[in-house]
Amino acid sequence: MSIIISTSKLRVCQGFYELCEYAGLPKDSSDKLWTGLLLDPEVFGEFVYYLENHTFKDGIKIRGYSLSDLYVWQMDKYNLIRELGKNPVTCNKETMVLNAFATLIDMKRDPDVYVKRIESGRGMDV
Repeated sequence: MSIIISTSKLRVCQGFYELCEYAGLPKDSSDKLWTGLLLDPEVFGEFVYYLENHTFKDGIKIRGYSLSDLYVWQMDKYNLIRELGKNPVTCNKETMVLNAFATLIDMKRDPDVYVKRIESGRGMDV
């Protein structure tokens, strides 16, 4: 009898941590996000799709919001930070992608909090 071991999760794990390293995400934050991905097969599948295609599948919608929406929201938050002159070099596409996945995981647990944040806008900057 032989044992067949799938290495697909190991390859995803390697791709994930490479992305985290490139984005400059601290190890503890990376580990927390990886755990969140593993605990939610639906979000894990979205992440695999992202790694393979470098775009979002947008198969998950929470109250009408998809990963693309969360990514744009991250961009909007970054633009506000940049306008205030704080940390513009720390924000990059990979960081915002990872933040969008983290937000999706959290939003699945407590959608009211995140819908309110998203829909509250940028404050006085209209």
